[in-house]
Amino acid sequence: MNQYGSFTDQLNIETPEQVELRFPVAGIGSRFLAVLVDSIIQVVGMIVLFLLFALVVSLGARMEQNSPPAPSTINPETAEKWFVAAVILVSFLLYWGYFSLFEGLWHGQTPGKKLLKIRVIKDSGRQITLFEALARNLLRVVDSQPAYLIGVVAMLCNKQQKRLGDFVAGTIVVHDRAEEQPLLGNNSRTFTAAIYAQPHISDLTPQRPAQVQIAADALARLGTQDLNVIDAFLARALDLDMETRREMAQKIATRIAAKMQEPQPEEVSAERFLEAVAFDMRAGARR
Repeated sequence: MNQYGSFTDQLNIETPEQVELRFPVAGIGSRFLAVLVDSIIQVVGMIVLFLLFALVVSLGARMEQNSPPAPSTINPETAEKWFVAAVILVSFLLYWGYFSLFEGLWHGQTPGKKLLKIRVIKDSGRQITLFEALARNLLRVVDSQPAYLIGVVAMLCNKQQKRLGDFVAGTIVVHDRAEEQPLLGNNSRTFTAAIYAQPHISDLTPQRPAQVQIAADALARLGTQDLNVIDAFLARALDLDMETRREMAQKIATRIAAKMQEPQPEEVSAERFLEAVAFDMRAGARR
């Protein structure tokens, strides 16, 4: 049975290297709860900012009353207009900037999405940029009318659960799964590893298969793209059934060994061979 059997939909991406990446699509329920959490945070933030503004205005009024009149005293009506303008500006920035900045700078997550273990990624599987986060959230004002009804209807009309903002930015919301960790811990540099890495494994050190000996000149024939292919497979290997996992590992290992112009070691599995290659490539880069 597929490891994502409990989810109704999933995004399958086949890379040019014929490695399939699988992402369980986040549904309406988890996304609604994430938006609810984020909305509560926004409301609390607005209340705190309003109280701070009110406190500043109150202190300013008291200081004005206790000080002798001056020719340059600000008109109370002008001060009130500035206060209203400041509140409107901050409200605008909090509403529009909250989702865009968090998703753009926090690997596709807001506090609500992080709590619900979901995140926004591109249709291609890579992380979204700040520009793409801005584009996706520009239509939030449409999706959220009335009471997110437009967004819900849009999500129900497509298998990938996309709202209008997702169609515009080419994004999709997927689940994080704690049990799906890259085999090489937090040292992986691909977008998949960044998506599924968890803080609690940050202290783990990957173990290199000691049986695999790789010559430095053979390793030098590989490039960044080869490392990305290996990382992409290792980061998603836990999604695959064992037979598919072995077939993919062998296919990639055969290509890597051919490019290195070295025979693939017979004493270890193809997957362990790929781990050793990735480990040695990073070690060489650090040196």
